[in-house]
Amino acid sequence: MKRRNLYIKAGDRNMKTIVLQPEKREGRLPGILWIHGGGYMLGMASMVGFSCGKLLAERYGGIVFSPAYTLANRAPYPAALHDCYAALEYMWDHAGELGIDQNKIIVGGESAGGGLAAALCIYARDQGKVKIAMHLPLYPMIDCYDTESSRNNRGKVWNTRRNHWGWRKYLGDLYGKEVPSYASAARAEDYSGLPYCYTYVCDGEPFYQETIDYVENLRRDGVEADIDIYHGDVHAFDLLCFWTDQAKTAKEKLCQIYSSHIDLL
Repeated sequence: MKRRNLYIKAGDRNMKTIVLQPEKREGRLPGILWIHGGGYMLGMASMVGFSCGKLLAERYGGIVFSPAYTLANRAPYPAALHDCYAALEYMWDHAGELGIDQNKIIVGGESAGGGLAAALCIYARDQGKVKIAMHLPLYPMIDCYDTESSRNNRGKVWNTRRNHWGWRKYLGDLYGKEVPSYASAARAEDYSGLPYCYTYVCDGEPFYQETIDYVENLRRDGVEADIDIYHGDVHAFDLLCFWTDQAKTAKEKLCQIYSSHIDLL
């Protein structure tokens, strides 16, 4: 895929955004906003190069946007959310010149990127401008409060201590207080009107329970949502253990789900 840097106005700065697109393009393609992980504190837009967002675009055609959103060590919530929405709005406003099909805008991400993807769907729904067709929050960092699986978790890569650290930095003065759903999507009371969701998670990692709860809450409010659960305690197993059969299976299932739903849009 061809890669270029685009600078999008986000608040008072021009935010670097990596754009991946096919060398040759016919007609309008899905627009995939893929948000990198890193506990809201770490990571970079270039992580899109080995992400599931790139995989989907390569297999089925698509234009991927990966924003270099503000990390929490520079500014807490809502900076990252607003940056991601700026990228989403740019995709919507410039769909014609970008070759994006406005009916096929997908938002996804891994870990904290998945948490931002879910929060962004709630935010975009309430703003009433951009229509998101599907969201793919993979093992999302979505609940700022301890759950059954994030409490006393010693899983590999991410654990309770690191989770508290990430949320404390991201929420800033809101940490330990009442938190809005735009910051922690698990705090929402109404998920109606959100787009189709697919996700997967390992049963031994911190985000296991909150991912299950998120899917159940979506279904409760009439949103179609699917989840696959894998065994293990390695957070981001699909990226960090990409050579394993389990990681390959997870990615293949994601591709199948994506393909079957994108054809219906």
